[in-house]
Order: sequence, then structure tokens, then C-alpha cells
Amino acid sequence: MDWHSLSKEEVLTHAGSSLQKGLNAAQVEEHRKRFGANRLAEIRGVNPFFLFLQQFHQPLVYILLAAGTITFLLKDWVDTGVILGVVVLNAVVGFLQESKAMRAVASLSRSLTREATVIRDGRKQRIPAEELTVGDVVLLQSGDKVPADIRLFEVRELRIDESALTGESLPVNKEDTVLPPQTPLADRSNMAYSSTLVNHGTAVGIVVAVGDQTEIGKIGKMIESADILTTPLMQQIARFSSLLLFVIIAIASLIAVLGFVRGERLIDVFLSTIAFAVSTIPEGLPATLTIILAIGVAKMAKQGAIIRKLPAVETLGSASVICSDKTGTLTQNQMTVQKIAAGGSLYHLTGIGYAPQGEIESTDGSSPLKNLALRECLIAGILCNEARLIQQNGTWQIEGDPTEGALLTAGYKGGFSLEALTEEFPRLDVIPFESQHQYMATLHEDRKNGQKTIYLKGSAERVLAACRSRLLADGTEEALDIASLTQEADTMAGEGFRLLALARRLADPFQNTLSHDDVQKDLTFLGFQGMIDPPRPEVPRAIETCHKAGIEVKMITGDHRLTAFAIARKIGIVKDPHSSTPAVLEGKDLAQLSDEELVTAAEKTSVFARVVPEQKLRLVQAIQARKNVVAMTGDGVNDAPSLRQADIGVAMGMTGVDVVKEVADMVIVDDNFVTIEAAVEEGRGIYDNIKKFITWTLPTNVGEGLVILTSVIVGSILPILPAQILWVNLTTAILLGMTLAFEPKEPGIMERPPRDPKEPLLTPNLAFRIFLVGAILCLGALSLFFLAIHSGRTEEIARTIAVNFFVVGELFYLFNCRSLYYPFTKIGVLSNPPLLLGASVMVVLQLLYTYLPLMHTLFQSQPITALDWLSVCALSALLYGIIELEKTLRRSRRK
Repeated sequence: MDWHSLSKEEVLTHAGSSLQKGLNAAQVEEHRKRFGANRLAEIRGVNPFFLFLQQFHQPLVYILLAAGTITFLLKDWVDTGVILGVVVLNAVVGFLQESKAMRAVASLSRSLTREATVIRDGRKQRIPAEELTVGDVVLLQSGDKVPADIRLFEVRELRIDESALTGESLPVNKEDTVLPPQTPLADRSNMAYSSTLVNHGTAVGIVVAVGDQTEIGKIGKMIESADILTTPLMQQIARFSSLLLFVIIAIASLIAVLGFVRGERLIDVFLSTIAFAVSTIPEGLPATLTIILAIGVAKMAKQGAIIRKLPAVETLGSASVICSDKTGTLTQNQMTVQKIAAGGSLYHLTGIGYAPQGEIESTDGSSPLKNLALRECLIAGILCNEARLIQQNGTWQIEGDPTEGALLTAGYKGGFSLEALTEEFPRLDVIPFESQHQYMATLHEDRKNGQKTIYLKGSAERVLAACRSRLLADGTEEALDIASLTQEADTMAGEGFRLLALARRLADPFQNTLSHDDVQKDLTFLGFQGMIDPPRPEVPRAIETCHKAGIEVKMITGDHRLTAFAIARKIGIVKDPHSSTPAVLEGKDLAQLSDEELVTAAEKTSVFARVVPEQKLRLVQAIQARKNVVAMTGDGVNDAPSLRQADIGVAMGMTGVDVVKEVADMVIVDDNFVTIEAAVEEGRGIYDNIKKFITWTLPTNVGEGLVILTSVIVGSILPILPAQILWVNLTTAILLGMTLAFEPKEPGIMERPPRDPKEPLLTPNLAFRIFLVGAILCLGALSLFFLAIHSGRTEEIARTIAVNFFVVGELFYLFNCRSLYYPFTKIGVLSNPPLLLGASVMVVLQLLYTYLPLMHTLFQSQPITALDWLSVCALSALLYGIIELEKTLRRSRRK
């Protein structure tokens, strides 16, 4: 039901209540049975045990379990423990991630207030908010959290902070009126919604919705129903793992069949099959990927981005669209007077926020100090004011309404102070601001001469209508030109400024009280003060960087159209304000669009204003429909469903409520868009390093698999045993491959477009390189192995030479992989100290493998000669040279 469009009598009739007496006990019981309790329903989650088991239902986990089974059969207890430990760790992390939606709704439930003041049976009483029902008469006052959705009556100066629900940056003025049925949520001035905060004033209201039927309850349902999208990396890993699993099973089966056909012993067939499976399973891949992502988490934390979900680190790097809230993320979240029109001159105020530091600068060369109209305009802004400026821990903050705080700050910049003016012009009476009147007025006495003055501030339309003259810069007055001043006001409002007009009138010397009749006519207009929540100064550069990187930035806000457009134009989101495509779409426009039309509109439009939660969710879905990877920021309850739907949800750490932090993949500590841009850059670097690691590690598996497959086909002994394969794969992955996580970001990383989410993990070029390196490793290992056998050396020595070639070949190839495009010398020979340390430790460890008797017992290795080492290093250097040549040829083709 559109409660906001009903009259008081209709509301009371439908709710079955009375403003004077409220509900009686029988009605309360009946309504609670009908409408339920005033609490949010809990999510019916999957049984935790089954939820945990589901984490093992993944192709990559199948491979790991197979590897663990094989090492167990080989009685290699250490490797079995490591592999199975990785499986269990991944399952635990996945289990915790899957349950975040349930935590989010639980957090949403906690956001509801616990008690409410109601009238029942004609008596005022305090009850638990959970016991409220439709028809209850609720009393609201400053400081209350609204306990349910309420239709308001008997409103007295009521202002409610609805930012968590609608995104509106300033407290909303409420009034007792009847509105059209199609009025958007953010403009329903006769409604108060559950979990919002009463900032000022009082009201009486009738509860019209409780629990899941409230607007906050609908958001809870949207959080639960929004899709949880798998990150691009996880999708690619899943596809790659499925393919790898199929290939391993197929070739291992072929090897087994080939062995049986030849009549080989069962144990030999089993050993060959196990050797091939172990050689092709990248045991170190999941653990190293987790570590690379974890290192990325640590890097981002230093920049103020807290990652709640590891894959989100990489997802940021693939983001193609960032949907950002306006207030606090792109702007300062501090209303600031930036323009004053007074005495025929226009002035610009420097400084941002509530800190009283800054200058008043004239745009026409006139002196601000000599403009008496400007002086009176500033004094009026200070005296006709209920706010206070305070300084805490070196930071200036506002107590009261943000717009009034902006007026105080402007006055301080003009050389005035609240304390001095209050002492000189004490207040005698006040008419508080009420939305139906659109103004506030105060009466003051000049202690020096006993003269009394009325100051008025309010909307331009209302104040100008009460004025008969205009104060000039020299202190004289002229007849009021309403048309000219209205045009001036429209110009400032069109630039996104929230405008307040100020006026004064001399009062009777004996007047000590103030009435509305005193401010209806004969006032003198003093000037306009234009304020705005200014953009963060560093944001335009960050947005420009995103555009260069091929990332679109869209503003989705609950604020007004003109304000949103003005900010978007200043920071560069709107590139061409004169384009034929719509610069701004409002919620009422979106409501008229079908899903297909919305997809097109979302692609062409960069600014969306006055949107409600379900429209934010629809927008994210529409943008994703064009295969975009979407990062969505938010701080209020209204943002939670869209954050969960987005590929990566970004919550604000300072202003964000618990609900969005639970839903989000990442929390920005300083609420600054620049931190998001830096995180995107870091994410790209992390994805680069993941690709470098995969490009480095897979050739080893390919080479080992080819060695085993070749030996099986030709019917020779195995050049490398399963335990030796595990030694190579796990030690090199930890000591060599993992160090690629510390590679610095390559030049120009934010000058290339986002990668296509459909792009395979291994592009054709990288796949070619992997198989080229794998083939070289296979040929080199087979050559060295059979050369040693034919020269009369033992199988143990020949295998030790082959194992060392794999390790040293990987070591040389590691330097190739420091950049997949450039030679590593371009990115700095010493720019990755952990890599140099890991390489040194690997060399020492391989010497122990070759010459330590304990290793001879564990891995059947034997000492080799200096000539053997020379052959191993020569072939490895040849491998390095071939890959550098291939990279050079590829760079030349790009040119």
C-alpha cells in the first residue's frame, strides 16, 4: 500500500488505530498474528557440515586429493601431509566465505532499535521494538532510531538521517502532508523508515510495516537473493583444473593400457602410471596462489584497503567498471560554502570542510572587507544558526545540521566568531526551521545601542518573497529586482550548490518576541551563500588514471540530480556535459525502463541520482549483463544488496555500517576513492604475478609428464622417480615460484585496458611458451639421462643429473618469467630481493640433495661430477636464451 499517498483518516482506517488511544490489547494480539513480529527473518542456511563438505566438490581439489592418495601409497608421509593440509585449508577458507551472507543478515537484524515509545490503550509506554505491530502509535524524538516503517503526523521540526537507506547526504526534513503515489522513496517526506536516525525534532506516527515488510526488511531479502559471483580467476582456475583432470586421467589410463598390452609387471605399470600422474599434478599451485594473494592482501592493507576475501585481490585487477557512491567516497562529506553573492559581487571561498581556515576572494577585484552586504550576510549566517563548531583531536567537527555548520565556517573565514557575535548581539527569540515554512528566523539585540534586528535564512524563493529591498556593498539599499536575483540563484543551483538566502529587518526597540508575521514582508535581502560537499582534491587524478586504464567510473547516489551532476563534472566522470546521451538518470527514470532498456542506459550513462536500493541492484546486474567486471562501493544498508551482487563489493571503513562490511569483499579504511584506484593497480600487479607463476610452474609439469610418457612409449626405465618429482615440484614452487609474488608492478600497468574476463588463463602465446619450455626440459633431461646411462653410469647418478637439470632449468627460466614481455633487466636486476634469496637457498638445497647421504637414502640420489654440473648449467642457459629470443621476436611483431 502507498501509505505516503493516503490522508490521515485513510491511514487510521486501514491501520485500525487511533492517534489518541492507539491500539488496545486485543488489537495488538490480532495484528501481531496477522503481520508477525517486528524482526527480520533469519536465513535458512545449509547445514554447516554439508557446507564444509561442498568445499571439496571442485576439480582442483580432486587433483590434490589424487596427489595426496598417490604420495600416501608411496608412503611419503611429509608430502602427503603438506598436500592434504592445503586441501583442508582451502576448504576452511571456502566455508567461512560461504557463510558471510548469513552474517550480513544477522548484522542487519542487529541494526534495528531495541525499544520504542508507543501509545496503547490511551497510555504512553516503552516497549521492546520487536513487539511493535501495524497500527501502533509511535512517538519519535531527537536521538531515536526509527523502530519500524511509520507514516508521520504532528511533525515538529523533524529531520531524519536516511543516508544508510537512501544515500541522501544530508538529514531529510519531514512534514505532515499527502504525496502522489509515484513519489520516490527518497522524497517521501511524510514517512520514517526502520533503522534510520532522528536527527532533530519530534513527531507522532502510525506503524505501517514491520519486520520483513519494512524497507530495511526488503533489503535483507535482496541481500539473500543476490547472486554470489565467482571471481574471474576462480572461474579460470576451475576451467583449467577440469581440463587438467581430464588430460591426466586420459593419459594415465593410456599408459596403464599400454603397459598391460606389453605384458609388463603390475607393479611396473602401477609405478609408471603414478609417476605420470604425480609429474603432471601442479601440487604447489593452490598453496602458492594462496600465498601470492595473501601477500597482495598485506600490500593493500598498507594502502588502507582491507581484503576480506582472498580472490578479491585479483578481481580488482580485472575490474572494467567502478560504481561509486558520491558522499564521502568522491567527496569530503563536509558541506562547504564555496560561493557568496552579496552587494552585487560574487565571492569564492577557499578551504574545504569545517576547518575555519581559508580566504574570501572576490571574482571582480572588489575588496571583501569593504562590502557591507557581504559582512551582514556572514553575520546573519552565524547568528541565525543552531549549530556549533568543535575541535577534537585536531579535527574540526560539527554539532548540528551540516548546512548550518557550513555557514559558521564561512563566517569564521570572514573574521567573525560565534562567541564574539553572541556576546555582542544576544538572541532574544527564535522561529525554528520547519519544512512547511522553509525558513528560520532569530531576533537579536545590539548591546551597544539597544537596536534590535531580525535575521532570516531559508530557501531563495521564500526569502526573496519577504524582501522589499537589497543591501548594496556601500551599505545603501536599492529596490529589489526579484527576476535578476532569481536568475542568479538558478545559476548557482545549476552548478550543484545548495543555496541559502539571507535577509534582515530592523525590529521595534521594545520587541522581545518573534512571530511568523514579523518575517513576511519589508525585509532587506543580504545575499546568497552557496554550499556543496566538495570533491576530494585527489579524486580527479584517480578517475583520470582509471579512464586511461580502460575502467569506466559511474556515480550511483541517492543525492539530488544537479548536485550529482556538478560533482561528476568537476571530477571528470562526465567527460562531455553537452553529449546527446543523458548525463544523469534519476530513480524515477530507471523505474520506467525494462531490463533490456536498462542495460543500454547503464552502458551510456555515468551518473545515476535519487536511486533506491533495488535500483542499485538492477544497475549492477545491468552493467554485468555486458560482461563487465564490476566493483561497487557503498556505506549504507541500501548498498548491501548491490555490493553482494557486484564482482567485488567495496565497503567504507569510516562511515560504513556493519551490514555492508559483512557483505563486502574489501573495506576501504579512509573511505577514499583514491584508495580504490590504488587497489585496482595493485590487483593488476598481483594478477600479473599469478600469470608469471603459472607460466613458470606448468612447464615443469609438462616436461616431467613428457619424460615419463616418452620413457613408457619407448619402454625404457623411468628417468625420474615419483618421489623425485615431488621433491622438484614442491621445493621449487616454495623457494623459486613463490618469490614471483614479490615482483614489482611493471611500467605502464595502468595504461592498458582491463583484461577480458573470458580470456583464458593461458593465452595462445603463453601456452606456446609453456609447451616450448616443457619440451626443452624434456629433451634436456632425457638427453642427459641417456647419455649418462650409455656412458656406463648408474641409474641413480643418471636420475640425479636429470633432477638437477629440471631444478637448474627452472632457476634460469625463473628470470625469464620476471616479466612475460620485457627482459628482466628492464624491471631491475635487484628489484626483487626475495627472488635472489630463494634462488640462493635452492642452490644450497640442491647441493644437499646431491651430496648428503640422508638424501641418497630418501630420494635415491647420488653425487655427480663438475662436468655434469657444467652440462646442466649450459643446457639451462640455452633454455634462458631461447625464451629471451622468443620474447624479443614477440615485441618486434607488436611494433
